[in-house]
Amino acid sequence: MTHPTAGAKDNSGQAGSRWRLAVWGAAAALLLLPLVAMQFTDEVDWDLADFVFAGVLVGGVGATYELAVRRTRNRTYRAAAAVALAAAFILLWGNAAVGVIGSEDNPANRMFPGVIAVGFIGALLARFRPHGMAYALLATAFAQVLAAGVALGTGLGSTVGVTVFFTALWLVAAALFRKAASEQADGAAGLG
Repeated sequence: MTHPTAGAKDNSGQAGSRWRLAVWGAAAALLLLPLVAMQFTDEVDWDLADFVFAGVLVGGVGATYELAVRRTRNRTYRAAAAVALAAAFILLWGNAAVGVIGSEDNPANRMFPGVIAVGFIGALLARFRPHGMAYALLATAFAQVLAAGVALGTGLGSTVGVTVFFTALWLVAAALFRKAASEQADGAAGLG
């Protein structure tokens, strides 16, 4: 029995399988890197909880991207999902590892998972449709700026560079989702 998309002309068959295998292999290597580093330095000291957190984070991002890839063949939508998921991964990983503001113990850092929650809730409300996803990522960019503003206003610290970086990623993802929505509309109208 052949796969329903085996004859598709988007080159997602065997090349896509190799690509996914490479990405999941890189994810596994990323998880093994701290284990190897712990053999050579005391600077890396992970416990079981750290590995579980990293595994859930890497696995969750990878599985979510797999769902996005299976949802559509639109490359712009896939790129938008990749940018948004990369931003979420970097923000969560960095915040857990060293903190966005000061050390990981700074109470202001508790706001940044909320930024991701805004994007996640927005994505659910949008039902992952590109037009709604564009708005969800705009809301996420706003939440990023708001969290940094609250931290600055309450004297907990400043994150101008980090805020600009993540806000730019959220806005790039929003623009890509908007473009994907436009491509979808053009395709539905017979123009694509």
